Amino acid sequence: MMTALKKWTIAVVCLLMLPALSEAGYKKEYKLSCVVGPKMPWGEGATLFADLVRERTEGRVNIKVYTAGSLMAGKQTNEFLLLKRGVADFAFASPINWSSTLKPLNLFNLPFFFEDYAALDKVTAGEAGKAIEAMIAKKGVTVLGWGENGYREITNSKRAIKTPADLKGLKVRVVGTPIFIDIMKSMGANPVNMNWGEAKIAFQQGVVDAQENPAVGIEIPLKIWQFHNHVSFWGYVIDPLMFTVNQKTWKKFSEKDRVIIRQAAVDAGRMQKAVVRKGLVAPDLSAHELMRENGMEVTVLSSEEKTAFRSLTEPVYKKWVPRIGEELVEKAKADMGN
Repeated sequence: MMTALKKWTIAVVCLLMLPALSEAGYKKEYKLSCVVGPKMPWGEGATLFADLVRERTEGRVNIKVYTAGSLMAGKQTNEFLLLKRGVADFAFASPINWSSTLKPLNLFNLPFFFEDYAALDKVTAGEAGKAIEAMIAKKGVTVLGWGENGYREITNSKRAIKTPADLKGLKVRVVGTPIFIDIMKSMGANPVNMNWGEAKIAFQQGVVDAQENPAVGIEIPLKIWQFHNHVSFWGYVIDPLMFTVNQKTWKKFSEKDRVIIRQAAVDAGRMQKAVVRKGLVAPDLSAHELMRENGMEVTVLSSEEKTAFRSLTEPVYKKWVPRIGEELVEKAKADMGN
């Protein structure tokens, strides 16, 4: 007959084994996709998330960051499908790269829709953000937290851009997402879709005049002043980022580790946002000053000057709001208090 002490010992051993049993299905390494290089704030945010997860799970969850689109052979618009299929377990992703597949994500691509950073934060934390997360969840991917790439500001080698007349006819390199082509055409520019490697050559040869990207997130790390001597801060589109995970991977983690991983995404996102916003909001305009110090003429558009561009993009709204979903757009407006 089993003694009470022996029964107690077996019970304790079983309890101690529970974490090990729940972690038995864990991979030795999980893959995280990131489309930019490791030294950009976006890439650094991905690495920070992986480090926090590894530290806080005491090594149970080991995430390796694959930067520069290496998991997708540089085809960044394929990232969502690769994550959904499990080629990647995690991604620190831009809605821009997923918006060709998931049309509601074009909400963040609507021109001059987000007046400031606070407006974006209200949307991602509000009803619109919840609706977007639910939509992505139905496709097999869970959103863990939000980061940011920043407002996309235009640079060029020809002239200061302050009015639509200044933009007219300029050849502007844009990302390979249809709405960006429509936006630039509506404002009188000549959009050209090409990858960054091709764009650099085109800038050097004078074949392409301009490009748009976040200042701190992309332009300064890439030293855009090597190609362009004009930058206009017009905040026409803002680019949030999402910490995401394949749901099949997610379900294999213990509840304890899911809580840890989600909090790591929230914390990494908060710290990464602070980096890409630094130097862009008065009184700290050090990012503007850095670009001036490197020979760039810096133009900052007023609200009235932005309105002149915004009015030209009405056809974009008429075309894209139905594709995004009118209900989602209205939720975003309500989140922002509009």
